[in-house]
Amino acid sequence: MPDHMATLLLVEGRGIGSQTLSEALQKAGYHLKVVHTGKAALQWGEEHQPDLVVFDAASMRSNGARSCRRLRRALDDTPIIHTRPAGEAEDRSAEADVYLEHPFTSRKLLNRIHALLPADGNDDQTVRCGELTLYLSKPSVEVSGQGEKRLTPKLTQLLQEFISHPNEIVSRRQLMQNVWKTDYVGDTRTLDVHIRWMRELIEEDPASPKLLRTVRGQGYILAIPSEDGR
Repeated sequence: MPDHMATLLLVEGRGIGSQTLSEALQKAGYHLKVVHTGKAALQWGEEHQPDLVVFDAASMRSNGARSCRRLRRALDDTPIIHTRPAGEAEDRSAEADVYLEHPFTSRKLLNRIHALLPADGNDDQTVRCGELTLYLSKPSVEVSGQGEKRLTPKLTQLLQEFISHPNEIVSRRQLMQNVWKTDYVGDTRTLDVHIRWMRELIEEDPASPKLLRTVRGQGYILAIPSEDGR
């Protein structure tokens, strides 16, 4: 299911104010239902079957482990993200899929949601890699929560090459061979320009890239964080 069609259930305490997670989730385009108790979450969840649950226990009076377990029983394989206050021990008895400790960025939460939601099984033109989604039919790329950006044919091929080798060093020679179909690496200014364009599309700060990194003397690496954020 495409992310923008997913329905999320957010469970958070009343009176949370500016600390609410709802603003980031709505801004990312999700259909969102907010409830304030585990009982209300269970009732709404059974009636509407959300695609994912975010249980913000950090904003509530208890750690929510019992409520999360009940949601797990009622909603079967529906992914659950459990958040907790800073310094509180992780309670695996909640049976959540992902555990997050406050404080965390909106991007980190959206990345976890993006990874847990299933890709559209009817669309083999959609390729996901961490927080990146490549739409080959358009073509365009989306970084979680930032909207789609159009790609030229060469940028599409370049990104495909990196996605095919996540967290691996890809040499400049390999890129020239597979994307530009040449063994000549005497002048790679074209590659340099395309790397810069790619970073402008996918990086929060292109001048200090975190996704598409340079490995001096070797090439580049598309760094995809693991589930624990490292």
